[in-house]
This record gives sequence, C-alpha cells and structure tokens, in this order.
Amino acid sequence: MPLPAIINAAPRRDAAILIVDDAPANLGMLRKMMTQQGYQTFVATTGERALSIARRVHPDLILLDVVMPGMDGLETCRQLKQHPGTQRIPVIFMSARAETDDVVAGFDIGAVDYISKPLRMAEVCARVRAQLQIRTTSDSQHEQAQRLRTIVDSMAEGLLIIEGSGRIQYANPACGRYLGCSPEALEKKTLGDLLTPQVTQEYLNYFARCATEPEFAPQPGAREVVIRQCDGSLRAMDLTLAPMAMHETLFIGLLHDITHHKQSETALQRAALLDPLTKIANRRHFDIFLDMEWQRAIRSGEPLSLVVLDVDHFKLYNDTFGHPAGDAALQSVAAVLQAHAPRATDMAARYGGEEFVLLFAETSPADAAALAEAIRADVEALHLPHPRSSTSDSITVSIGVATMIPTQLDHVERLFIAADRAMYTAKEAGRNRVEHVDASSSAWDAVKALVMR
Repeated sequence: MPLPAIINAAPRRDAAILIVDDAPANLGMLRKMMTQQGYQTFVATTGERALSIARRVHPDLILLDVVMPGMDGLETCRQLKQHPGTQRIPVIFMSARAETDDVVAGFDIGAVDYISKPLRMAEVCARVRAQLQIRTTSDSQHEQAQRLRTIVDSMAEGLLIIEGSGRIQYANPACGRYLGCSPEALEKKTLGDLLTPQVTQEYLNYFARCATEPEFAPQPGAREVVIRQCDGSLRAMDLTLAPMAMHETLFIGLLHDITHHKQSETALQRAALLDPLTKIANRRHFDIFLDMEWQRAIRSGEPLSLVVLDVDHFKLYNDTFGHPAGDAALQSVAAVLQAHAPRATDMAARYGGEEFVLLFAETSPADAAALAEAIRADVEALHLPHPRSSTSDSITVSIGVATMIPTQLDHVERLFIAADRAMYTAKEAGRNRVEHVDASSSAWDAVKALVMR
C-alpha cells in the first residue's frame, strides 16, 4: 500500500538512520519507509547491537523502541548519552507505553521526541524530518565553533588571549607544550609570570596606549623574548602581540619557538612500525602517515582516498580451522594489500583484528573504487577455503571506500566515518563487494559564504 503523500516531502538525502526494534514487522516496515524516503538505514534488534552500530557509523538519528528484551530502550538511550561519540545523536522513542510518566522518563534520559504505537507512518516521517532539520541547524553551529577551536588547538604556534591588565585569559595547547604546563595552569598566570619585569612593563604601557589613545594604531610585530617556563627554566621565543579586532581591552599573543633544539627521537623511531603478524604497517604507523598525507592533501588540493576492509565471517574461520590458520589467512590478505600499495604515497596497514586499511594519496574516487575492486578480486582469488561462510566457499572481504579533498576546516574523522559506513553497507548488501562514497564536504564554501556576507 503506498504511503500518504504527506510523507513524500524532500528529506535530508545523506542522512543515516538507525532503527532499533525487536519486532520484525515493525523493523521491516520502518526500514522500508525510511529507505523510500531516501535515508541510509541501519537496523538492530537489541540495545547492545544498537550501541555497537551507533558507535561505529554515527547515524544522524535513532528510532528506538522502549520495550525490548534484555537492555531496554531507556537503558540504551542512557548509554548513548553517556558516550562522547554518540551523545549528540538525537533519539526518538517509539512505544505503546504513552503514560505521562513513561514519556517524561524518556525525555529526562535525553530523547528528543516520543512517538506512540501503533505507529502512524506520516507522523513518523514528519517527526524524523523535523528532528533532522533541527540537528542540521545545531550541527552547523556546533561545527563552526568546533572548526574554529580545531584550528586554534592544532596551531603549531602558541596562542594567548591577554587582558589589558596583563592577565592571561586563554592559552591554546601549543602554549602548554612550549611552557611545560597545562593551558588551564597558564590561564591563572599573568605576563609578569612569563617575562622579565622590564619587558612586562613595556607591554603594559603598550596596552594602556591602545586603551586610552584612539588614534594610536600599533603595528603587530615579532619580538624576541626570554620566556620563563612553568618549571622555572628559560626559553627563547618570538612573541607577537596585537589588539583583538574591535576589542581594545583584549590582545592576542603568538608564541613561536626559536631555540631550534632537535627532538630526542621521533615517534617513528621509538615505536615499532610494523604489525608483528602480517609485517605490514601497524595502526600507529598508519595514523602518523595519514596525518602527514592529510596535511599534504590540504596544501595540494588533491583527493585522498581511504579504504576500510574487513574479512568476512572471520570468527567462523578461526573457529573452524584454529588461530594458526586464521593468522596465516590474515598474512595472505595482507600480502595482497601490500601489493596494491606500491607508491611512497600509499600505505596498507592492519588496523586491528581482521580489519585492514589502505590510504591512496592523489587518487580520484573512480581510481580508488577500481583499486578496491581489484583488491577484493585478488583476495577471492586466493581460494582460501571457508566452508562455513554464507557468502562464498572461500575467504572474501567487504570493502568501504571514501574519497575527499580535505581543507583546513575538515577533520580526518569524517573520512574514517564515511569509509566505515560504506564498508558496513557492503556487509549489509551481502558482503564480498565494494561500496564507495564521496566524503567531500562544503566546509570551505560555507566559510567563504560567511566571509562574503
């Protein structure tokens, strides 16, 4: 039976919705309806499974049944709101228990809405659209604030916000690293705690002129100073101070290290670079490499492609043949991956258990999808017998691919989430396949639009 016309209003097309209900009829009906609306859907029949999926794919909204065996909807929602990765996901409860106390309990735990059963499909769609629109607005504001904070927190230079009295109001993490204490500890200090009395007085005089002489137009410039670190030792640094725009009582200070001391050892020299079982890169090595390639992609404007790969039904394989055979299978899969990462800008790594990742710099979405398909086919061509697999009589892999051209306003987590979602979709669609998404964002366009208002 077709859904009412009111349901067909344009939804947020890229939204992902997790539906949690232990009743197959409800689950199937809701999933069909949400899919017809253009949403990407994930399903779970237990609270435990819902938590696992939510922490992995970060859905945009969760439709959650209240009454379920084992962990009920209220406890599931409580744990979602306690986890930093899922606490901002809006939850809509669905329940036949519509008494005031039940509804109030749902809102108290953190739900954004409560739909009574039996479900009215038009109402469900309308409430889902409304909550996604609210989340879009909230996310936009939150993301703008987070982007600005990410920029400040990731700066190599130390940044201070200083009051006209000389009191330090804010310090970014780089200041803490430079001076050997937390930013919070620095925010209890004054310029006089960091600089010599003579230099401190010169800056205080400068602050006073900015506040009392409207015609005074100071030009920002770097000055070499000796900074007293939190442990009392001295460190040579460049300090640049300038008034905050349209705020004569606050000043921005930038600290830049000019001692040029070499680090004792780099992180790569201290840590093992290879996974001991598969002899390809380990997770730590991959994360460091990804950060370098991410920054290079920001500078070059070239696409960066991430492949997330999971061996299908690997637990059953281990249970059937034992862990030594499982280890050998992982080594064979790793060898295939390594063969497909020949460039200095490519890397294959074991990311944990039976999960692998590959990074391809300067690789378009089409090329990345083709590489992933070649990897899938080569793993299948190993013909490693897997009699208990419901997918194939030999070992196979499910692959998610995400490509984006990152900017200073993007975060690498976006690329990982997109690739993880694509891999999960590949599993949902039957495994032994490749799913690809374009993870590019409009963050830079949004900033330009704000600047040009």
